[in-house]
Amino acid sequence: MFAKSTTLKTIKTTIKCALYSTKPSYIHKLGDQPLKYITIGQLLQETASKFGDRKAVISVHQNEFLTFSELLQKADKLAAAFKNLNLEKGDRLGLWVPNMVEWYVTKMASARAGLITVCLNPVFEAPEIEYCVNKTGIKALVCADEFKHHDYYESLLTIAPELENCDPGKLKSTKVPSLKTVIRIGEENKRGTYNFGEILDRANSSEVANIAKLQHMISPDDGCSLYFTSVLFPSHSVKYLFHESFQGTTGKPKVALTTHFKLVNSAFFTGKRLQLSSKHHKLCAQVPLFHIYGTVVGIMAALNHASTIVLPTNGYQPSKTLDAIKNEKCTVIYGTPTMYTDLIQIQEKRTDPIAAEIAVIGGAPVTPYLIQQISETLNVTKVHPMYGITECSGAVFESVPTESETNHAPVEYVEDHFEVKVINESGGVVPFGTAGELCVKSYSTMVGYWEDEEKTNEILGRDGWLKTGDQFILEEDGSGRVVGRLKDVIIRGGQNIFPKEIEEFLVTHPNILDVQVIGTPHTRLGEEVCACITIKPQSHLTLEDIATFCKGKLAYFKIPSRMEIFDNFPKTVSGKIQKFKLKEILSEKNL
Repeated sequence: MFAKSTTLKTIKTTIKCALYSTKPSYIHKLGDQPLKYITIGQLLQETASKFGDRKAVISVHQNEFLTFSELLQKADKLAAAFKNLNLEKGDRLGLWVPNMVEWYVTKMASARAGLITVCLNPVFEAPEIEYCVNKTGIKALVCADEFKHHDYYESLLTIAPELENCDPGKLKSTKVPSLKTVIRIGEENKRGTYNFGEILDRANSSEVANIAKLQHMISPDDGCSLYFTSVLFPSHSVKYLFHESFQGTTGKPKVALTTHFKLVNSAFFTGKRLQLSSKHHKLCAQVPLFHIYGTVVGIMAALNHASTIVLPTNGYQPSKTLDAIKNEKCTVIYGTPTMYTDLIQIQEKRTDPIAAEIAVIGGAPVTPYLIQQISETLNVTKVHPMYGITECSGAVFESVPTESETNHAPVEYVEDHFEVKVINESGGVVPFGTAGELCVKSYSTMVGYWEDEEKTNEILGRDGWLKTGDQFILEEDGSGRVVGRLKDVIIRGGQNIFPKEIEEFLVTHPNILDVQVIGTPHTRLGEEVCACITIKPQSHLTLEDIATFCKGKLAYFKIPSRMEIFDNFPKTVSGKIQKFKLKEILSEKNL
């Protein structure tokens, strides 16, 4: 009787598991709060009216800060100056500035004036800026004076030599015909440009007052920002930028258009999940503001929840980030996995007393081992991973507070007001727990790629589903995890191998600092597994060491058959490691 009962129970369990495994991986996450139908300009005014005396931004490297009231006043003065310079609603304003107070002011002024901000990487060189200006039809450009020994004015003269012989606002350039006005952030006046400080006083008081009256003419559904996706250019050598053989993310970058409504709400729900409204938080933003991470999770989330953005430096310097966390008593840290790896290395030597509450980590996949190191070395209460893409205006999956209070890897759950599904190569929805391509449908999905209907239709269907290009596993409780990029899958002798699994294991080796796994060509197998590794100081590592470490823990076909040691990995300015460049380097090495 006992045996029979046990057998029946086993059969029922087997049937239940079989039924469960066939459930399609689709989740619709309803929100417990409605979406907000307001513009960025209206949000700024709302926050300033409630928290006017609270600091909106502290720029440590500039020794400067602005309260929310001061931010609104400066934004309206600059917005009035833009109008005075004949910039009209829908015109594109290029923002080519590193992390400075002026970035925040300009972004808010652009929104209050009804302009579309084109967020530009501050390390772009002249040919890249020329492409960006012409691609989006930038009419006015706000740029810094210098950054990382880069003279912005001299760069502009190489693509618009006419600038040196024209009056400010009167540029007529052969190479960049749309560009009329250049505004520089710097003390010295340069021929053909306006000075940022002086232009703030260009408009009279009535013109400034009119900006508030114009807000009802700007719709939440109007475009407000353009982001160059991935911000990847094909080579360290700029001469390859326009080579016809480069396509997709390693060729000319696409430009995603988003609206006030999308940015405001994406930032609100991200900040809500972070519980930013629970107290006055100070957010240490070591990530670049031009990136969707810096804009939405940083600037816009802070604006929604009246938090203070702290800018340690104009560019990434981990030691100064730690100084800012300590001296400004930052409660939240923003960074990529690479940035946190650097912070940990320095903090292990410094052991300064820092006590931020939350470490937000995004921009690239993160390993459980790194999460544990962040918690222990940086002394944070919660590690808060998130997954998002530019085309969705920010986060898609994010940790929940109750999951972030241990040293183990927190689980990421789908954001409010999102639909997600995982599909196979044929477009069919795969069962829960099965890897496939993640697709997203939500209020935050981009309008489309700027003036590129073909590329828009490749990723965004008429039914509203956006294909992310990421290999993903979705669970029935709404949690999920990235397995890797579709294009990053290694096919070795017919076996599909996901690099992330191997990376998460190898990084636990005591001598390994960071690791990137890529596929390299192999005559017989098609591809072999190559581990690109950075090692800890005074360490030594061989391929045999790697094989021994993996034996009995990874299937034989996943164990790297090739190893390359790097001093540093090639990265974007936002800290993302560029695997395609690693492949280029190894390809050249094999020639």
